[in-house]
Order: sequence, then structure tokens, then C-alpha cells
Amino acid sequence: MDVEAFLSALTFQAGYNTTIVTIGAILLGWAGGMVGTFLLLRRRSLVSDALSHATLPGVGIAFLVMASLGGTGRFLPGLLLGAALSALAGLATVEWITRRTRLQADAAIGAVLSVFFGFGIVLLTVIQSVQIGQQAGIGSFLLGSTSGMLRSEAITLAVLAGGTALAVFFLRRTLTLVAFDETFARARGISIRKSDLLLMLLVLAVTVTGLRIVGLVLIIALVIIPPVAARFWTERVDHMLLISAGIGAVSGYVGTALSASIDDLPTGPIIVLVATGLFAVSLLFAPVRGVFSGLYRARAFSWKVHRRQGLLALDRGEAIYDKKTIFVLLAEGFMRRDGSITPTGVVAAKLAAEEEALWSLYLRENPDSLHRAHGMLLDPIEERLGAGEINALRLRHYAATRQTMGAMA
Repeated sequence: MDVEAFLSALTFQAGYNTTIVTIGAILLGWAGGMVGTFLLLRRRSLVSDALSHATLPGVGIAFLVMASLGGTGRFLPGLLLGAALSALAGLATVEWITRRTRLQADAAIGAVLSVFFGFGIVLLTVIQSVQIGQQAGIGSFLLGSTSGMLRSEAITLAVLAGGTALAVFFLRRTLTLVAFDETFARARGISIRKSDLLLMLLVLAVTVTGLRIVGLVLIIALVIIPPVAARFWTERVDHMLLISAGIGAVSGYVGTALSASIDDLPTGPIIVLVATGLFAVSLLFAPVRGVFSGLYRARAFSWKVHRRQGLLALDRGEAIYDKKTIFVLLAEGFMRRDGSITPTGVVAAKLAAEEEALWSLYLRENPDSLHRAHGMLLDPIEERLGAGEINALRLRHYAATRQTMGAMA
């Protein structure tokens, strides 16, 4: 890789056309990440696959129509219009199948995807065999190609991508409400069907925009991978939206720069590979849902369980045989190697026994909190309840203890 060329592409100094393509890829990734977020939340991710493959017949038909009218057939707005109309036909077919037949959505998507894509391949074969227009490069819509992109084409794609991103931004509240609570959305007067149709139109806009850059085969990756990666980082929709858009934009930015700095390296696949790399980083290192953070939380929870059970056993004077519990008590200085309890352990054991009694009393008086007890009981009670509530629990616990001792006497 030419490092100097890579840095020039990153700093937008690799030429005007490359800069425009890079900006278009950034906006495409941003828009794809934003639209994909709501598509993922609505569990409609595979619809984008059907839409992308359904664009191919439209590209072929648009080329034949424009070429038969005396043109070259390579007019990009005309090709994108044909792709959009074809994708709309595919979307309408999927909806008709799911509404009028017993087939599930996944079966309908698979059928439409395969039929439309097969028809598109046939049209591309026909285009390559007839002497009409300028056929060279029409197949680049499969995997994308920016090497021969004209400045006007790059500007057109950048404007489309930017407009789509703005549309998603202004509609984010409605789309979020529909994604999480359809009943409340209906009560607010929002049409669920119209909202879903609007979302599909936004997906269509991203798909059509991305045909020239990443191709119809790979555009689904820019719609699915960024939001899936963003989901590892946050639990909030607004944060997920920004992170997903950022991952998509970085993928387009870095992927385009890499493609510009290495000869014969296709832009679309490199953008997808960069997005995949960011997904892998998110999967492993994200603090909310990442693999390593999950392992850390599981280890911390296991440590808390053994600590609490060991201290309760020490308080009751019971023998401890579990090796992990013994290890935890030794590590925290609560027990000596001969099994005897240390002064620190005596204090900690009494505190653990008191907390166990207070938590038991709290849960008896507040049964609605039982669903949270799995995590509550292992934490210091001061971290979960207020000082006033803890003091009241102590008074009732001591009163109940004295009453029990009096009854025994």
C-alpha cells in the first residue's frame, strides 16, 4: 500500500474526483447506518436484501430503454430511476405475498430476491450480447465501481445520500416510537403501515444511492453491519443511531481511501471489509455488550456469589469445601490457610449476615422487587437503598429478633 497516497486520500488531497467519491461514500455510510438502525429495531433487516437484488432488472431495463432512444444508456439518474422502480415492484410483491398467502415474510423475501436477481442477470447477459448503447461497465452495479465514476455522478450520489440522512434525522422520533411501542404510536395517530412504508422508501433510497459505490450485492452490508455493531455499545436508541451512522461513515471514508491508494482494489468490498473490522472490534471490546466485558461481568458476579456465600458460612461456623469460595476468602483476607477466620473476616461476616437479613426483610415487604433480586442481593445494601430506608429496616429487624429471642426464653 502506498502510505503517502493513503494519507492524501484521508486528507482529501488525492484529486477532486476522489474527494467527491470519498464524501459520497461517507454520506452513504452515514445514511445506511441511520436507516439500518430502525430497520434492525423493526426486525426487517432482510427486506433490504430483497430491495437491493430487486434493483438489478430495473437497471437493465432502464439501460435498454435509454439506449433504444438513441442515447448511450449510461445516464446515471435514468439508471437509478429504473432501479428504484424495480425495487418498488419487488417490495410491493413481497407485501402482496405476505398479505394474500400463508407464506411468511422470509419465504416471500427469498422468492422475490431470487426471481428478480435471476431476471436481472438475464437482462445483463442480453445487454452484453446486443450492439446497443455503451454496455461496458454496466455490470459494475453488481459489486460497485468508482474508478470510472464521473464528477456529475459522484455529486448526484452525494446529494442523494445526504438527503436520505437528513430525512432519517427528521423522522427519527416517529420511527423510534413505532419500533418500540406500536400501540402507543397508534394512540398518537401514527399509521404503522405508512411508517413502515416510509422506512422502506428510505431503505430504497440508500440502496439506489449505493449501487454505484458498493453495488447491489454489498449494499445490504452498509445497512445491517453498522447498526448491529452499534448495538454492542449502547442501550439507547439515540446513541445507537449516532454510533451506527458513525461506523457507516468511517467505513466509507477509510474504505474509499484504501481503494484509492492501492491499484486495482475495488471500493465496495473494501468498504464492507472495513465495516466488518469495526463490527469485530465492537463484538470483542464494546463495554456494554462486548464479549470481553461480558466475561468480566460474569467473573465479577461469580466472585460476588462466592464471597457472600463464604462470609455467611464463616458467620455460621460452617466448614467450607468449595475451592473457588476458599480462594476468594483467602484473596480478600477473610480466612487463613488453616481455615480459621481472621479479624477482618469476623467483621465482614457479621456485616454480610446483617445485609442478608435486611434484604430478606425488604423482599418480604416489597414482593414487586423480586424480579430485581438476582442482582440486588449481592451488592452492599447502601448502594441500592437510601439511609432512611435502611435504618427503618434495621429497627424492624432488631425488633423482630428481640421478639423471637423473648419467645424462645
